[in-house]
Amino acid sequence: MPRTSFERHLHELQDDVLVLGSMAEKATYRSMEALKNRDLELAKQVIADDDEIDRKRFDIEEKCIELIVTQQPVASDLRIIVAVLNLIIDLERIGDHAEGVAKIAIMIGNEPPLKPLIDLPRMAQKTGDMLRRSLDAFVNRDAEAARQIAKEDDEIDALYDQVFRELLTYMAEDPRTITRATRLIWVAHNLERSADRVTNICERVVFVVTGKMEEIGVSKY
Repeated sequence: MPRTSFERHLHELQDDVLVLGSMAEKATYRSMEALKNRDLELAKQVIADDDEIDRKRFDIEEKCIELIVTQQPVASDLRIIVAVLNLIIDLERIGDHAEGVAKIAIMIGNEPPLKPLIDLPRMAQKTGDMLRRSLDAFVNRDAEAARQIAKEDDEIDALYDQVFRELLTYMAEDPRTITRATRLIWVAHNLERSADRVTNICERVVFVVTGKMEEIGVSKY
């Protein structure tokens, strides 16, 4: 395969990653919308759409393997392909976490709300924003931006702890709230794990640029 053709395939891989990232970001926002608005049909759609995310991930994986097997890429190109193989796993997992939130929305159904949802939507919004910017950093090969985005995971951790403590208080004061509070804790956990996946993506961006793996997601919170 001529070099120009190979580079075109690399660009196509990058475009595919952006599409998958957009799907995962959309799923994150829509699952929270379903939870906030008690929109069970939207929650079901998020769950159904996760199959598309899975298929897209496997399609990209097959393209990566084909390029490695047929082209024997040089070190810098191989870093990109290896990074993509890791990125798509994290993006697919973010989709899984969104699916988890949607399933909890269905479990909650039309139960009386335990409390106004404020911090959980903030977690979803922040996670989606970090995800989008981490993929921008990948496209732009911006290692410094990736490092800065990874540090923002502390904000998600702080929100998670706040939600967790508040919900524990509800449960302690009124045992009848335990089931509803526990489900909201599950939501917070899914969002916190999604943000951790974004940190993984940031580490892969640094790897593509520098050739070195750095653990940049260690929380100082």
